[in-house]
Amino acid sequence: MSTPSIRPFLPGEELQLHALFHDSVHRLAVAHYSAEQLEAWAPADFDEHAWSEGIRRNRPFVVEDVTGTLLGYADLQPDGHIDQFFVAADASRRGVGTMLLVFLERRARQLGILELSADVSLCAEAFFLRNDFRVIARQLPVVRGIALANARMFKALG
Repeated sequence: MSTPSIRPFLPGEELQLHALFHDSVHRLAVAHYSAEQLEAWAPADFDEHAWSEGIRRNRPFVVEDVTGTLLGYADLQPDGHIDQFFVAADASRRGVGTMLLVFLERRARQLGILELSADVSLCAEAFFLRNDFRVIARQLPVVRGIALANARMFKALG
């Protein structure tokens, strides 16, 4: 894999990001969640309009390779919260997540944001721990009627 680049999301990429999200959840989180939980989290049948509106509102940054293939995406909200952070299953464990997180931290510092937070899935928790986040709460949010364990994580930016 040649060196990927990070850029702002472009309008029209919403459904590509959904495909990446769906594939990532169903392939990477399978060891931590049941099939029923995975389908509640990332259903095959979804409201395209609502999804697209949410992506445009979050204004994520995307990682793409030289061919234009999207490898991951993440957002940074004005309060330092990371709402979505996903890496394509085929690009996992290849530095894409680290690249994204380093970019978000640099951006946060430029914006004067002093801390980051994220509600992190069980499968992503180890990655965030390795990157100096700490668990501040265990949570059990209900998504489409199904409970999905996750962790509220926090990192102070020094």
